[in-house]
Amino acid sequence: MSRVLNVGGGSKTIPIPAHYDGWEHVLLDIDAAQGPDVVCDARNLASLPAELYDAIYCSHNLEHYYRHDVPRVLTGFAHVLRPRGFAEVRVPDLMAVFAAVSQNGLELDAPLYESSAGPITANDVVYGFGKQIAASGNDYYAHKNAFTKRSISERFQEAGFPWIFVAAASFEIRALAFRQEPTGEQRALLGLPK
Repeated sequence: MSRVLNVGGGSKTIPIPAHYDGWEHVLLDIDAAQGPDVVCDARNLASLPAELYDAIYCSHNLEHYYRHDVPRVLTGFAHVLRPRGFAEVRVPDLMAVFAAVSQNGLELDAPLYESSAGPITANDVVYGFGKQIAASGNDYYAHKNAFTKRSISERFQEAGFPWIFVAAASFEIRALAFRQEPTGEQRALLGLPK
């Protein structure tokens, strides 16, 4: 059975993409109160056993690390992935946020879009969801870094992932990164060009 490591996923009640249906879902999070399978800071992935996972899914977590920590996190991804494994990362698209603020004349605390957690402002995207940070009292929910399509690609290349596919939509960047050329099965699973 294929295994996906959900890095910083918070809780297994938060769904992951359907293309992981039928996979073993292993949740890794820094917050033990959420009941993850593995309690670990993603900066310390190299302390885990090597080559256990076929995929890493990391949605809206990488921006919670300072810029100087990102190489350590991505190197940790490479460590826990099997050689033919891949990383799927989603981060806020700040270029899209800045464009929407500028084009629509929005104030930084005006609603940018609606989420299941309520309205999201430009400040929430840039600095982290303010309501969640205030309610939890946990600073690790704050955003400490930002990405563009180009910068996320460069960080993955520097970490040893030469095959990278990046797309943006709905204020979000999705990056798929591979250390080896993706197989036909992986391309079909993830909707990548042949």
